[in-house]
Amino acid sequence: MYKILITDKLAQEGIDLINRTEGFEAVVKTGVSEEDLASMIGDYDGLIIRSGTKVTARVLENPGRLKGVARAGVGVDNIDVPAATRKGVLVMNTPGGNTLSAAEHTLALMLALSRNVVPACTSLKAGTWDRKTYMGNQLNNKVLGVIGLGRIGMAVAKMALGFNMKVLGYDPFAAPKEAAELGLQITEDLERIYKEADFITLHVPRNEQTTNMIAARQLAMMKPTCRIINCARGGIINEDDLYDALQKGVIAGAALDVFAQEPPQNQRFRDLPNCLVTPHLGASTEEAQVDVAVEAAEILCDAIKGGPIRNALNAPALGTGAPAIVAHYAELARRVGAVVSAIAPGHVRTVQAEYRGAIADKPVDAVTTAFAIGLLQPHFDMPINLVNVGLLAKERGISIDEVKNADVQDVVSSFTARVETDKVQRVVRGTVYGERLLRILEIDGFNVEVTPRGTLMVIFNEDKPGVIGAVGTICGQYGINISTMGVGQKLDEGKAILAVSLDKTPDEETIQALRKLEFVNDLYVCKLD
Repeated sequence: MYKILITDKLAQEGIDLINRTEGFEAVVKTGVSEEDLASMIGDYDGLIIRSGTKVTARVLENPGRLKGVARAGVGVDNIDVPAATRKGVLVMNTPGGNTLSAAEHTLALMLALSRNVVPACTSLKAGTWDRKTYMGNQLNNKVLGVIGLGRIGMAVAKMALGFNMKVLGYDPFAAPKEAAELGLQITEDLERIYKEADFITLHVPRNEQTTNMIAARQLAMMKPTCRIINCARGGIINEDDLYDALQKGVIAGAALDVFAQEPPQNQRFRDLPNCLVTPHLGASTEEAQVDVAVEAAEILCDAIKGGPIRNALNAPALGTGAPAIVAHYAELARRVGAVVSAIAPGHVRTVQAEYRGAIADKPVDAVTTAFAIGLLQPHFDMPINLVNVGLLAKERGISIDEVKNADVQDVVSSFTARVETDKVQRVVRGTVYGERLLRILEIDGFNVEVTPRGTLMVIFNEDKPGVIGAVGTICGQYGINISTMGVGQKLDEGKAILAVSLDKTPDEETIQALRKLEFVNDLYVCKLD
């Protein structure tokens, strides 16, 4: 009998599904302390949690029978995924269960904002009959800018088409083919959305590229009648700049379901009549709670009994039959993919994976797949793994061309990624020394040797004296240690590159301090571990 422990409140439908599954039993114990969970976890084959339970390294120290942890929801910040991976415990989540709920909440806020529902309701309840003040606007024939065309963004777009809105879509990575088929206008120019849209809705993950992507400069581009809705992640909009824009009438209104800090300590938005706020309710519907509970139960039971593995954040590694060189290059390729994703902003047009030397004579499908996982993961909230990477790449119209050349270049084997977007062309080449020592050898024609681990910071700069010292000084001031460093030059162009692996990810203040250095042209940060 497989036993599934449930330590957070879960919809009964999920519990019932486990008990109906042959050979499975659900055990519900909520409010369990870390110490108690650590002592009992080894007696269970699976664990289902929500946001309340913390699955720490201590909890996973002696996992016993535990085969998998399923999070009924999207976020897994409360699970130590690396610790689970080291212990061989599968970690899964349910990214699809709240799609419609989040999309409907977006439309609800859009309607409430355009028709002044909340202030009109408050006014009437206070005893005032005031129709003139709360004159609204229709959605019909308005331009909706959808930034991020993943599952939720596409669901919002489909709903908006039902209101006869004109949908202008942008995705920072690549738009799904379905978008054009539905009649969405796809643009690779994000500023076009800022300038043309009557409503703007955000559906992108928060990462180095999207943090504060809408600030004072972008808000100033918008129509004074524009209204913006964020049900994605806090921090995508600079809250200070948004407050100023709303207060000064730069834009007509905003609706926020998410905040940079939750719950927000600063309650200033409550004083603005043109701003609606809700406490992260995007997934808070009875139907969504049932959907994520059932999905968590299904994927965990399937995985435990040896069925298909879905929504895994730490999908199984390559099988033991794969040559060691393939396994090592798969890990290199995943990390190169993440680096390319960080330094290649814009809409992806072409992708190429090149194999040279000994690796070119091996079966490299798994290496290309690992590269695709690294390339796509920063652009999705859901986990990208061996199971879903092909489908998600296909949905976005992305194909990876493989090029093999058995001739040795300057190392025995190498893997090179070439990505062209609407903004840049990037080339990153790496190799594996000895048994499994991963190295990046080249970035955009700069010969630079650096270890792709921890957090990698890549700085494109003017070739001037003092660069290394200035960067090292700022990192030291903010308590960041440099693990490895690579420097490359193009003497004829007066350009250089500095690539450093750091022991921790720099915060926004550190990044801004580095960007202010006079020699810095572009700076990118990529988390690899």
